Amino acid sequence: MRRMLKVIAGLGVLAALAWFLAAHQNQIRHSVVDRDSIAYWAAAKILLQHQNPYNAQSVLALEQHQGYGLTKPLVLRTPPWSLWIFAPLGMLNVGWAWVVWMVALLAALLASMRICWGLYGDSGKPPAAFLVVGYLFAPIPACLAAGQIGIVLLLGVVLFLRYEQRHPFLAGTVLLIPFVKPHLFSAFWLIMALRVVMRKQWSLAAGFLAALAVAVAVALRYDPGVFSDYQQMVRQAAIQYEFIPALSGVVRLIFFRRFFWVQFVPMGAAVLWALWYYRANWQSWSWPAHGPALLVASSLAAPYAWLSDEAVVLPAVLLGVLWIYRVRKKLTLTSNLAIFTFACLEFLLLLLLRARIPFATGIYFWSSLLWTAWYWYARRFRERAKA
Repeated sequence: MRRMLKVIAGLGVLAALAWFLAAHQNQIRHSVVDRDSIAYWAAAKILLQHQNPYNAQSVLALEQHQGYGLTKPLVLRTPPWSLWIFAPLGMLNVGWAWVVWMVALLAALLASMRICWGLYGDSGKPPAAFLVVGYLFAPIPACLAAGQIGIVLLLGVVLFLRYEQRHPFLAGTVLLIPFVKPHLFSAFWLIMALRVVMRKQWSLAAGFLAALAVAVAVALRYDPGVFSDYQQMVRQAAIQYEFIPALSGVVRLIFFRRFFWVQFVPMGAAVLWALWYYRANWQSWSWPAHGPALLVASSLAAPYAWLSDEAVVLPAVLLGVLWIYRVRKKLTLTSNLAIFTFACLEFLLLLLLRARIPFATGIYFWSSLLWTAWYWYARRFRERAKA
């Protein structure tokens, strides 16, 4: 009886939500045209018409028709094998596409939190600290506010961590999701390739290649010249002349403004560190245990990234929370002050988001430093947490 009441209540909530969305779809459409997610919808709409989804003129005309007020279009910059993710949005109008996309992001967040608890938590319910930090982790609301894809990338990562050991082919297929933005995972991909070759994990590689082949086939089915279209978009975008609000972009802006290659120096350093880290841990290597460090290093050194992209380091942040939570009764005053400082800095990021300061200003560039510092500080308590 109780189960039936829950089902009825759930259906009632869904019906009320559907009515609300239908009644306010015009307001929704006007409020979403300035969000990054409109680029996903525009690319999908054009792709389903068998046209070039990366054409700036076509994208701008479509976006302005929906009320977009700027002269510079929001053009999709992810490679052709990402188009399968966005294609369903092209079947809807811009308002309903945003609703569906937000539901997908929220579902991905809930699933990711659940998987992270399954990987790192104890039996029972997660503590409040785990939930609060997870849902208020600054890149998460940043991603939801902009309609960005970071939470979907996060889901792909945690699914890989979950399935890599027991279902390698499936783990390989879900790697297609973070491969949508491969530059965010430089250290991760390097060690992945080493593991595949050294451990002869051909099933995992086969899963990834099969998924990639399907994704490419979908893109080519609708636009046979999609790869040349993508290359032309990259050339016209002239990203090398843009300010990228990541740590690498800020370092370049301050010290080496004329040299685009400088933005890749941190990535090179992260790759070298990853080789050392793997050499030190290869005998006991476990992706759930060692993978988060690679995620943090890759995010810190990314040559092109936004705050919303840093949602992918959530497993590392939550792992640090659990390490400290398990020794909370033994923490010193100094440790409590350090944790309080981290919490204040995270809260500052939330305040900046609440003030709607654009990502492109560069004011958030230090966020990746914060997650890196948190992970390695919390790692000090790892052994004590196991006792």
